[in-house]
Amino acid sequence: MTDIGTTPAETLSGAAESDRVEAKPAPPTRHALLHGPIVPTMLRLALPTIVVLVIQTAVGVAETYYVSALGTDALVGAALVLPVSMLMTMVAAGGIGGGVAAAVSRAVGAGRTRDANALVFHALALAIAFGLAFTLGLGLGGPALYRLLGGTGGALAAALSYSGWLFAGAVPVWIINLMSAVLRGIGNVRVPALVTLVGAAIMIPLSPLLIFGIGSFQGFGVAGAGMAVSGYYTVAAGVLLAYMARGRSGLTLRRVPLEGRLFRDILGVGVVSALSALQLNLITLLVTGAVGRFGTEALAGFGMGSRLDYLLIPLLFGLGTAVLTLVGTAMGAGDAPRARRAAWIGALMAAGVTETIGLGVALWPAAWVDLFSHDPAVLAHGAHYLRTVGPVYGAVGLTFILGFASQGGGRPLWAFLAGTVRLIVAAGVGWLAVGLGASLGVLFALVAAASVASAALCITAALTGAIWRPGRE
Repeated sequence: MTDIGTTPAETLSGAAESDRVEAKPAPPTRHALLHGPIVPTMLRLALPTIVVLVIQTAVGVAETYYVSALGTDALVGAALVLPVSMLMTMVAAGGIGGGVAAAVSRAVGAGRTRDANALVFHALALAIAFGLAFTLGLGLGGPALYRLLGGTGGALAAALSYSGWLFAGAVPVWIINLMSAVLRGIGNVRVPALVTLVGAAIMIPLSPLLIFGIGSFQGFGVAGAGMAVSGYYTVAAGVLLAYMARGRSGLTLRRVPLEGRLFRDILGVGVVSALSALQLNLITLLVTGAVGRFGTEALAGFGMGSRLDYLLIPLLFGLGTAVLTLVGTAMGAGDAPRARRAAWIGALMAAGVTETIGLGVALWPAAWVDLFSHDPAVLAHGAHYLRTVGPVYGAVGLTFILGFASQGGGRPLWAFLAGTVRLIVAAGVGWLAVGLGASLGVLFALVAAASVASAALCITAALTGAIWRPGRE
């Protein structure tokens, strides 16, 4: 067997050996994942990913600022494309990417290095397939979709121009996300972070150059923003593929026969996780619609308050991917007690941090909502939301992390069921209550209750051992 951390030559020569033959001691990376102290190892895995997400958020803000200088049509056009772009990123990174990371980490933990290496090529095949699906889907269906979202006239033209270039690079976007997931699966979080840092350094000056031009060079307007994103991802994908092909990560990208069982290892977790990501977006959409029935001020206040919910995602995603890697590796090695400890430590850390933030904004909501508006009615609604939902932020953090743990354990159905409960209570019962004349306060209380109910389901699944039962290895 070839161990994770061997040279490419060793990897190639070991490909013909049995997966279960231990030829040498476990390499340091695998050893740290299986035997290192949980908290320091978890933080080393989480912090670079958190930094990556914060930087990506900053780049997105800069991109919006540049486009806003082109006028209202360009800004609205980019806004029409944003939900589709965010959906693709969430499905690629947290959905199918979660399936890739879980499959790789379990293979590494079980010592199935041949499978771990083969999963790299299978992840690449999925990246190409899903990326092409988005490119073709938005190329053919984009006009109808953006019209459905309210695009007309100049705004629709701007959306189509931006979308055309942005989704022309969908395959590289998927490659970056799934190759990064492979690396997270073996505990290598530095390389994806480095790629993002370099990308941000390139994107921030490249975007305005392509949008506005310089000197005699005429910019491309809103299309230039899409060109910058696609150009960056194309170059970055090439660099990351070359890195993987050299085997410097510990796994080697090489062409292998495609196997249904390895696709099942990825998609068995990835598809359900992708549906969970869709649930999260659907909940936000439906609750926003219900709040909108109370007027513009209520909608603005809710928007300000719920914006804080989204700012917690980089923290939770970074910690969650670290938990996934530790849980998946431990489960692959048959060490369910370590998997449980890692999951609970991560969940309690997340719950502690998010609950502290939630209680802070519940007690002093003006510290947050005053940043965005000075309209008394808007501020009152925003404060009302934070006072109601803030105290249960800890439940949100705990659910998020146990959801990642269920991915690592190969049991993502529990996270999906928790999301379903949240969807039913917050959106379903919420819409019904509003339709029957309930107040905005009742709707906010149902949103809070939904978070508690989903956390209760995840806790029950963890305590009963449902997410720790070994899957197919």
